[in-house]
Amino acid sequence: MKLLIVGGVAGGASAAARSRRLSEDAEIVLFERGPDVSFANCGLPYFIGGEIAERKKLLVTTPELLRSRFKLDVRTGSSVESIDREAKKVRVRDLDSGREYDETYDKVILATGAAPFRPSIPGVDLPGVFTLRNLQDTDHIKERVDRGVKQVVLLGGGFISLELAENFVRLGISTTVVEKNDQILTPFDKEMTQPIVEELASRGVKLLLGQSAEALEQTAEGLVVCLDSGKRLPAQLVIFGIGVRPENKLAVDAGLEVGPRGGIRVNDHLRTSDPNIYAVGDAIEVKDAVAGDPTQVPLAGPANRQGRIAADNIFGRSVKYRGTQGTAIVGVFDRTAAMTGASEKVLRRANRPFRKVYVHPTHHAGYYPGAEAMTLKLLFDPTTGQVLGAQGVGGSGVDKRIDVLAVAIQAGMTVFDLEEMELAYAPQYGSAKDPINMAGFVAGGLLRGDHPQVDVEAALAAPTAERPFLLDVRTPHDFTSGHIPGAVNIPVDDLRSRLGELPRDRKIAAYCQVGQRGYLATRILLQAGLSAVNIGGGYKTFKLFQPPDP
Repeated sequence: MKLLIVGGVAGGASAAARSRRLSEDAEIVLFERGPDVSFANCGLPYFIGGEIAERKKLLVTTPELLRSRFKLDVRTGSSVESIDREAKKVRVRDLDSGREYDETYDKVILATGAAPFRPSIPGVDLPGVFTLRNLQDTDHIKERVDRGVKQVVLLGGGFISLELAENFVRLGISTTVVEKNDQILTPFDKEMTQPIVEELASRGVKLLLGQSAEALEQTAEGLVVCLDSGKRLPAQLVIFGIGVRPENKLAVDAGLEVGPRGGIRVNDHLRTSDPNIYAVGDAIEVKDAVAGDPTQVPLAGPANRQGRIAADNIFGRSVKYRGTQGTAIVGVFDRTAAMTGASEKVLRRANRPFRKVYVHPTHHAGYYPGAEAMTLKLLFDPTTGQVLGAQGVGGSGVDKRIDVLAVAIQAGMTVFDLEEMELAYAPQYGSAKDPINMAGFVAGGLLRGDHPQVDVEAALAAPTAERPFLLDVRTPHDFTSGHIPGAVNIPVDDLRSRLGELPRDRKIAAYCQVGQRGYLATRILLQAGLSAVNIGGGYKTFKLFQPPDP
């Protein structure tokens, strides 16, 4: 067996190592255009900011180690220019010498990745304008930062841009993030990004939503980013982070099938339309594990698993890739945002019925010092209760809960299973009723009919004549501090004695701060013969849907 692997990093390097473990006799050649065959993409912003002090820490493995330990033929600085599928050979160009040669194969794995998108606007190639993909990009950006940068503009509000923003602020650099959409972190549902927006503002990051760059200009002081809104942003460093595009030219030129967004099409064994060519990583189109639709999800974890699975199938094992559920996390200063499975946006696009609940627990027992608040959003099937997706934002403990919910989705579990989950508890780690259990209780009660809910946006979007009577059951102090417009305040502890003040010919929507007192109020009202629902997630959820102060 002669296996050629085009591209290293997560997918290609994993495929190469796995292939050797499966076959000592195979001839395995790994081609990589750059000098580094496997490095930690996700650590690049933190090296620029100095959090990771040594560059060598970013190297996952070296060509020398792969050669000596795995007996691999590793050829860095080598660009595979074309594939002759009929003759089963590839054309390779040595980037140092310019020499071209052919290499035959039995099987090929394409791990060509995805490249940052650079729009066709004036000035995009000016000095000081970068994208961030590899260690060479990192070196150029860090060199400029070390020479002295006062202002940086990050174009795009995705994961990498926000990680860069944190690191630039820590270096004392004035930072502006420009995002053409009306929210940052577009894989998330918009309301779940609100705490991150507030965190950015509190740290001095200027965030411009609904705007994009239409030109870049050189000035004596550096650069000016010209926005379509008419704003002109001075900077000495500009970094594009507006998405990636699959590196599919090799596949397209070879006549392999690609999807409408350019991802190389593969089956569940990661085989392309050519039975001798496999593809993995950011270059491929995958199946959404929840919605079932084709999608593209550039994440390191799936790329690593795909590399292993492709190698397994090439060397005689029948292993299927189950799809990508998009489990992702980002840290922004002291806040964490994480998600897994389908978002509300994805479910709506797929016309998939769902219900949702919000809970706002602390990450460990409230009586133990240091408890930090979080918000969890749980999406589930309205008939079966199967967990479809989850998002979390807050401080400590968000990662733990999203990981649990990621497993729940992969296992096909329901919200009723979440109620029964037995999770580790000590006051410094969690609560006797963990946030996972709480989300299950709320969702399970909703499906059983014990806890009828209305989503806050649905309650407020109803025409005035059809809008429910809004009942705030918090304390008068809480009510005075802020409430949903039009609400009437009757504290839950007084509710039983003041039922006569409530309408019997109109639905009542009760709410509290996070939902617990609202739930109790709803039970009181229902058993008193009134028509009542609880506003899911309470006033705290309502605040998530409010636009930030300018």
